[in-house]
Amino acid sequence: MRVLIMQEVSRAGLDELDGLELVRGKDPAGCDGAVCYLIDRIDEAFLSTPGLRGLATVSVGLDHIDLAAAERLGIPISYTPDVLTEATADLTFALLLGAARRMGEGERYLREGRWTEWSFDLLLGTDVHGKTLGIIGPGRIGRAVARRAEGFGMRVLYAGREPGELDRVLSESDFVAVTVPLSDATRHLIGPEQLARMKHGAILVNTSRGPVVDEAALADALNSGHLGGAGLDVFEHEPQVHPGLLACERALLVPHIGSATRETREAMARTACRGLAQILRGERPPNLANPQVWPLETGVSR
Repeated sequence: MRVLIMQEVSRAGLDELDGLELVRGKDPAGCDGAVCYLIDRIDEAFLSTPGLRGLATVSVGLDHIDLAAAERLGIPISYTPDVLTEATADLTFALLLGAARRMGEGERYLREGRWTEWSFDLLLGTDVHGKTLGIIGPGRIGRAVARRAEGFGMRVLYAGREPGELDRVLSESDFVAVTVPLSDATRHLIGPEQLARMKHGAILVNTSRGPVVDEAALADALNSGHLGGAGLDVFEHEPQVHPGLLACERALLVPHIGSATRETREAMARTACRGLAQILRGERPPNLANPQVWPLETGVSR
């Protein structure tokens, strides 16, 4: 059996595919399975490839895959739930702390040689301990961020699917962390109206998906002084970043590195590839993103 490897995969992941023929590229023709990442667009044409029996994505996000087509075509998808939770929660809280204490500005100030003496009011930030943290999306990562907030004595509010929760979180929180998956319902979930509801001086952190936040509106809210800062790991049109955010000193920006630890990336590769190997052997993997396609009696559906 042949497996298409669409991006570089660590040796730990490839070892899970031992015994299978591995080919590198973008064309799934002649392949039984494929391993992809968030940057690969997996559309219906790709999923319709004759002989394709399974897909592995080295991610927990699935917005790069046409899930409706995968369901129609009966293509099982192996993904990486849980594996990146702690690493992404770590980075979320790091961005929260960094934006609160203006660490990006401070490093630039020092590196550019502008620090010539200590002063009482140099780069004053805001306290984190004892403040209110609003979490939009109380899933695995959101709950992991909340556990970190406990160590800072923070009051934690959640906004899930209940009406009115989002308004309350935005209006009462000193910090807002966005941890929802991207869907039609969450695209631009945080736009001009929502940003206007946030407290003056509040800080927004986004480690979910870029399109969940309206970047132009966020840049306006920062540059007007309404918001005190932002910490962003994801962007609407990666790798491009809105120029208004790039120009804003109070925006702490990092290049989509939420899961970028050696341990986590290795575990992600192993989990995704192991799941694909199980699919190709006719075994139901525990990390199946679309379990509804898996026949209970006949094994692999194609």
